[in-house]
Amino acid sequence: VQLQASGGGLVQAGGSLRLSCVASTSISSINDMSWYRQAPGKQRELVAHLTKVGSTNYPSSVKGRFTISRDNAKDTVYLQMNSLKPEDTAIYYCKADTFGITYWGKGTQVTVSS
Repeated sequence: VQLQASGGGLVQAGGSLRLSCVASTSISSINDMSWYRQAPGKQRELVAHLTKVGSTNYPSSVKGRFTISRDNAKDTVYLQMNSLKPEDTAIYYCKADTFGITYWGKGTQVTVSS
């Protein structure tokens, strides 16, 4: 499975961005899709998780501001990010977990200016 993330960019605090992650295979067969981020000097952290049956999970740092969703017809997972803060600045990665195998896409940079 190859994953291609896009949609990052520079945005002012309070703004919004929508990230997209296109998979090379049908995502309807993928058990779990997630978005992670990694800021300079920090560990990679989970920001959103979506199961095959539609359950979602978010850390408290983004809950209420970020929304993960999937479009099976387009084999795409989205991360809608609202009310962005400077501390959201990071490289964002999508991840797929299926049949015990983890796949990572290349990241997309999100920069939030104050």
